[in-house]
Amino acid sequence: MSKVSKLGMFAITTAALCVASAVHAEQPDSAGHNKERVLVEFKPGTQRLIADYVMANDASKPEPTPPPTDTKKKEKPREPWPPKFIVLGLPERNMMALEVSANAIQGLRNNPNVISVEPDEKRYLYSTQYEPSTPYGISQVQADLLSDGAAGSRTLCIIDSGYDLGHPDLPQTNVSGSFDAGTGNWYTDENGHGTHVAGTIAALTNGEGVVGVLPNGQINLHIVKVFAESGWAYSSSLIAATDECVTAGAQVINMSLGGSRASKAEERAFANLANAGVLSVAAAGNDGNTRHSYPASYASVVSVAAVDANEQIASFSQQTDQVELAAPGVGVLSSVPRGTGEKVELTVANTQYTATSIDGALPIIATGALAACGIADAACTNVANQVCLIERGVVSFAEKVQACEAGGGVGAVIYNNEPGELLATLGDYAASIPAVGISAADGATLLTQLGSSTSVGSATSDWAFFDGTSMASPHVAGVAALVWSYHTTCSNQDIRTALTNTAKDLGTSGKDNAYGYGLVQAKAAVDYLDSYGCSGNGGDNTGGGDTGGEDGSNPGRGKGNGKGGKK
Repeated sequence: MSKVSKLGMFAITTAALCVASAVHAEQPDSAGHNKERVLVEFKPGTQRLIADYVMANDASKPEPTPPPTDTKKKEKPREPWPPKFIVLGLPERNMMALEVSANAIQGLRNNPNVISVEPDEKRYLYSTQYEPSTPYGISQVQADLLSDGAAGSRTLCIIDSGYDLGHPDLPQTNVSGSFDAGTGNWYTDENGHGTHVAGTIAALTNGEGVVGVLPNGQINLHIVKVFAESGWAYSSSLIAATDECVTAGAQVINMSLGGSRASKAEERAFANLANAGVLSVAAAGNDGNTRHSYPASYASVVSVAAVDANEQIASFSQQTDQVELAAPGVGVLSSVPRGTGEKVELTVANTQYTATSIDGALPIIATGALAACGIADAACTNVANQVCLIERGVVSFAEKVQACEAGGGVGAVIYNNEPGELLATLGDYAASIPAVGISAADGATLLTQLGSSTSVGSATSDWAFFDGTSMASPHVAGVAALVWSYHTTCSNQDIRTALTNTAKDLGTSGKDNAYGYGLVQAKAAVDYLDSYGCSGNGGDNTGGGDTGGEDGSNPGRGKGNGKGGKK
C-alpha cells in the first residue's frame, strides 16, 4: 500500500486491501452476462470433462456457430484448448482459474468431478511511500554481523512486481526470473515495489546506495513478476508463482503482499510447499487492525510484522495471533527503479536533519544562510538569497512558500507546530524554489542556528524510503536464507524454529499479537544452530530451543524450558 506521492509510483491505499465481495465481479461479456473469477480444484484427469460441462451449461458462453449450408458431411470442428474461460491453468495441482457466469459456478459446485470452488481472491502489495529518514534495518536484524559468503548454496524467490535489472545497486548475475501474463518482463518494474524488496534482500556492497541482508552477490535470486503497475493479482497467480519458485530451486520465498480473505486452495498449496521443504515468508498486512491477512496467516507461512528504528510496532502493522516475527518496516531505505526515487536534503551548519519533501516545490537543491520568517502570513523580509525558516499555521503551505519567494528567498523550511513529521503539499501551486518539512523539535533547534549555511531541497534518486510490512518481510526472508547458508543440512522447519527461538523479545513478555516471538536476529540464530544443531535444544518458542510445536507447519505451540529468545 502507498500514499499518493509526487513520485507516482503507487496508487494502493490501505482501503484497497479490503476485498469488496466474496466473488470478484468482472466486466460483462459480449452477451451482457456478468462473469466472475473463481478458483476450481478438480479430481485428477477431469479437467476436460469440467471444461466441456462449462461449455454446455455456461449462460455466458458465445452463441454456437450456425451449421454450414453445405450438406456434405464434414468433421465436427474441435473446440480450441484451452477455452477462453480458463484464465489460468495449474495442472500439476489439479486446479484452474475460470471466468464464468454465476449459473456455471453453481453448476460447478454440484459437479461430482469438482473438489472445491472458491473466489479467486485478490492479493495486494503491502507497502507505503515514506519520506527520507536514517536507514537502520540491516544492523537491527544482525545481518551485518555475518558473512554471506556461503549464500550461493541458497535460492531465494521474490514474488512481486519485478526487478530493475541494471540498477547500480542490485546484482546482475545469479538472477533469473519469470512473469505472469500481462505484467511485462520480470526484469522491469513499473511499480517499484519489487525492486525495493529486492534491495532489502540483496543490495550490493559497492560503495553507493544501500546494502541488503545478503550484500555480496552470492545469493541466487529468482524473480516472479505477478504485479503490474496496478499492484494487485489473484490467489491463483500466487499459487502459480510459488510453482515457478520451486522449479527454480528456491528454498525461501518472500511475499510482500496479501489480502483480507483466505483461500482453501491457496492454504493447501502453502502447506504442500512446507512439506516439500520450502520456507514461505509473507507480510502481516498494513491495515493497522487485528484481522488476519493471507497468505501470511496460514500456519505454513511465517507472518512478519513491522517495527520502526526504535523497535516499536508500526501503527499500520496488523496484530494477530498468527504474527510470528517482527522486522524493520518503517522508513526503510532501499533501491527503486532508476530515477524514480527522491533524495531530500536539509543540512544546516554541516548537520543533517530529517526532512520530508513538499509536493509542488521545485525539485532542486538550493543553498544560503538560514533566516527566520515567522508564520509567513505576509512577504518575508530580510531573506533575499537566503533560506526561509517558517512555522506551520494560520495560512496554507502554498502561501508560506509564496511569502518566501516574494522576499527573494531561495528555499523554504517549514517546521511543524505539533509533534511528529510534517507532511505537506502546495496543492495546485507550482513553486519556483525548493521547500521541505521538518518536525517541531528540529524547528526549535534551527531557530538557534539562524545565519548558518543551509542546503535544502530534493533531487531524483535510485533509492527511496518506504513503509510497510512489505519492507519487513524481506528482512526475515533474507535472514532465513543467510542463516540457512550456514547450516544447509537443516530443514525449513529447523530454520523457522531457530529464528523464532532466538528472536529478540519485544512488547509483552513472550509471544504476542503485535511482535510475534520478536525481532528476527540472524547472528543469534546461527549461534543457536552452532550450539544445538538442527534439532534444537528441546525447549519451546516461549523460551528458545523448540524442536517443533504441536504440528510442524506452525512452530512454537508446545511447552518447554529452553533458554534464549522469547521468555
